[in-house]
Amino acid sequence: MTVAVQTTLAPAPAPGTAPVASASRTRVASVTVVRHLARGGLLSLAALLLGVTAQLLLLSGIQQHSAQQAEFDALRDQLAQGTAPVAQVDQEGRLLAPGTPVALIDVPALHLSQVVMEGTDSAVLTDGPGHRRDTPMPGQAGTSVLMGRAAAYGGPFGQLADLAAGDTFTVVTGQGKAKYQVTGVRRAGDPAPAALAAGKGRLVLVTATGPRFMPDGVLRVDADLVSAPAETPAAVIRSGTLPQAEEPLARPSGVPWPLVMWLQALLLAAVAAVWTWHRWGRHQTWIVFAPVVAVLGLQVATRATELLPNLL
Repeated sequence: MTVAVQTTLAPAPAPGTAPVASASRTRVASVTVVRHLARGGLLSLAALLLGVTAQLLLLSGIQQHSAQQAEFDALRDQLAQGTAPVAQVDQEGRLLAPGTPVALIDVPALHLSQVVMEGTDSAVLTDGPGHRRDTPMPGQAGTSVLMGRAAAYGGPFGQLADLAAGDTFTVVTGQGKAKYQVTGVRRAGDPAPAALAAGKGRLVLVTATGPRFMPDGVLRVDADLVSAPAETPAAVIRSGTLPQAEEPLARPSGVPWPLVMWLQALLLAAVAAVWTWHRWGRHQTWIVFAPVVAVLGLQVATRATELLPNLL
């Protein structure tokens, strides 16, 4: 007995079908990659914008307060040991490093008490007021200059315009306590005070004018030294020789390499997060990458705000 077996053969693919399907899959894969990159870029941009906003409005004040606490402890220890700086150079004759605590200013009329650092560029002024390095130290003969932010990073000098002639304040340095009396507040176009007599001292407090976070000019408060001037060491940094970045309302010069590096790290983390979203799932990605992106975004925001005017 013979059994007939019927075999049904699948129809042969039409000519050109396989290459078309392969090309279609390639296009889909390319589109998916582009979408991933676009999402990663948008995520990075969102983290950057959110980070800069949070940094300026909230976190910068917390950061400045924390820095002030650390600088106050360092300055108090130096004052107790008699090693606080009293000149443009340290005890070994080296120029003071930017950010070195040099004084404590106390303005009762503004309820202001701040540690003053050496230097006036944007990075130094994130921690508090700064002493202009080509001027004498507060309490000494000559015109000393302190600069501080008006809004960001606690805005320590944001209320300087409220001072009036006759208000007094003190500045403590390694040479003791100096007392000043305000003689006037001036803006662009206002006349400068009369030149100092030999052996007299003056302190100029400098900040920005204009709406908060949108500086449009410079405000100066002039105050004369009413206590006995301290010994004034010879100047090492001459007037007019400071970098442009330490002038009022100046921005840092050169390539901001720290910002570039943090931006690259943030972009890589964002792209990795998008890729992981499709591989692991939504919840796992949030758990792993949310803290990473937040930390990187904060670092980028901090470096980005340092590119803004130093008196902002």
